[in-house]
Amino acid sequence: MVIRRSLVARPVFAWRTGTRPSLVRTRLAFDDARLRRATYVRSTIGGSLTLGYAGLPEGASHVVPFLEEQAAGGDTIHRETRTVRWAEALAPSGVDLLAIGAPAARLRSLRSAGDLLLPFRIELVVPVVPDAGAMRARMSRKERQRVARQRRDLGWTLEHATATEDFEWFYEHVHLPTMRARHGPATRSLEREIAFQCVFRRGVLFFLTEGPERIAGMLCLVNRRTRTLTLRLAGVTHGARSHYGTGAFAALYALILEWAAANGIRAVNLSGCEPFLSKGIFQFKRKLHPRVVLPVDHFGGKRLLLRVLRDTPRVRDLLVANPVVAETPDGALEAVYFHDEQRPARLDLRWEGTGLRAARLTHLDVFLRDTAERGTPFASA
Repeated sequence: MVIRRSLVARPVFAWRTGTRPSLVRTRLAFDDARLRRATYVRSTIGGSLTLGYAGLPEGASHVVPFLEEQAAGGDTIHRETRTVRWAEALAPSGVDLLAIGAPAARLRSLRSAGDLLLPFRIELVVPVVPDAGAMRARMSRKERQRVARQRRDLGWTLEHATATEDFEWFYEHVHLPTMRARHGPATRSLEREIAFQCVFRRGVLFFLTEGPERIAGMLCLVNRRTRTLTLRLAGVTHGARSHYGTGAFAALYALILEWAAANGIRAVNLSGCEPFLSKGIFQFKRKLHPRVVLPVDHFGGKRLLLRVLRDTPRVRDLLVANPVVAETPDGALEAVYFHDEQRPARLDLRWEGTGLRAARLTHLDVFLRDTAERGTPFASA
């Protein structure tokens, strides 16, 4: 039975994350074909805002929970999910903001002047040079000083673990408890067997230790051909919130970058997130000055189209609070901030140091001027 699971794990992992061009093309063609029947999610928030998502099923776990969380502000969320014909998914009734997730070519043909085209996901990649000091310098001076102080005062060190028992302990006592604490019922992760066969056996497992105690961990995949280290699974021991307050995660990232510099790694992929500057993980990882890039797997060929159907105060609040990473007509990536007379742009959500081409300020009155033709016009703030 173990052998059978092992044989299944590798092709499943390749289908989900493979970067070979022929496999990526096959996956994108498959995903485009299955949109004959699209996933449709309708989320009603507090009775005064309705979000819609249409397209590939991954959006229901990647995009929808983020938008719901950002829009809710403590309000109740009522979500309905069903499968509908593609044409029906694109013409929802009673929806204020619609997100459509699909292969890029399909969405570009649908895009109108009032739509935003975003990457479906982005990845944050740190170039590595063989100099530990230079890698430490990627962090802000304040963060460097904090990490150095904690390493000195608490005796933090990096452990490179190789035994099967180390993996089992990490998965059971570090990763799963952290995911449950952070995401609850919405937790998503790699299955244990896939994580073991396809990441641990091909990568490196790190622990941040404080004396004899392991307080945080990171399971990374190594691509020997490109010499890229990709962070796949992470967590703090038992999911304890106290470890976040001490800066353990920041120290773990810093020590892994130093390890990469000393071990012939050319790039550290900090993994990905949705294309919103308001993502906490984006702002945290931005401090390491990564380059924002499209994924090299099938997600790199997918996009997210945002379309406002009704201009309302809550839609405006949501857009202003969540600046996006958007695709320009020539395929570059830029930051887009919204604002109007009552809502200043959220420039505190930084984009600098990420390799994005530029930042663009967009007034909502201009951006939403065609929305009245789609639904209900904006009345007052």
